[in-house]
Amino acid sequence: MISFIAKALSGENEQNPSSKRLITFLAFLLLATGFIAELFFEKKLNPQTIDAIMYIVLGGLGFTATEKFTNKEKK
Repeated sequence: MISFIAKALSGENEQNPSSKRLITFLAFLLLATGFIAELFFEKKLNPQTIDAIMYIVLGGLGFTATEKFTNKEKK
């Protein structure tokens, strides 16, 4: 399971997980935990906190997606 997560977070030719992908994945887990806490456990979270985490996730996904479309010269 750990090797699957590491492989999913790393790039195609990278051995180590990308920090952008790792931070985005952790922020997504925090965002999902916040939504579950509000839905099922009736915990009220600060809306600005949820918005900030959501922007981190969206930004990380955007940067990760643009890496696939950039023309990198491989040496």
